[in-house]
Amino acid sequence: MSKIKIAVLVSGGGTNLQALIDAEKSGIIKSGSISLVISNNETAYALERAKAADIKTTVITKKACGSQDAFEEKLIEILKGENIDLIVLAGFMSILSVKFTSRFDKRIINVHPSLIPSFCGKGFYGLKVHEAALEKGVKVTGATVHFVNEIPDGGEIILQKAVCVEDGDTPEILQKRVMEEAEWKILPEAVEKVSYKLIKGV
Repeated sequence: MSKIKIAVLVSGGGTNLQALIDAEKSGIIKSGSISLVISNNETAYALERAKAADIKTTVITKKACGSQDAFEEKLIEILKGENIDLIVLAGFMSILSVKFTSRFDKRIINVHPSLIPSFCGKGFYGLKVHEAALEKGVKVTGATVHFVNEIPDGGEIILQKAVCVEDGDTPEILQKRVMEEAEWKILPEAVEKVSYKLIKGV
């Protein structure tokens, strides 16, 4: 069976990228293949993870491009050049404009560390999400994989998984539990689900 080509966009440590690499190796992701990792940060450890897995990498920074517009143009050029079918944002710290997202409608997915619509949108990323959840006193949080549109965390939800908040949780402890119990599980599942649909032309 032919596989769709996946590009993963990263900015940092790449733990979600690792989860995807492992899921492809173990056969959880079988309808797609990670063929490119793009980082907007040249020192991102995610690049090392990609190299270790023999995946092509490239770095594009807004600073080098000079503007958001030029950055997105370069991104589109690389994605088109590699015939990428699906884009996965895995800790990618750059908001993409409507010009970009509309070109890849239902072909960009992101994982967010809360149960959307809670603790999401502009300004909610990384530890800030877990700090907000603990501040609010919620007993259940989790992660959401969704399609990306021009509204931060605003696209259609693909998968969600709940995670319990425990007494004595710090933002760091909660972040780790949400990653291990939710993000690293549902992101590969969602990638397979969307990849399969793209192959079938649904």
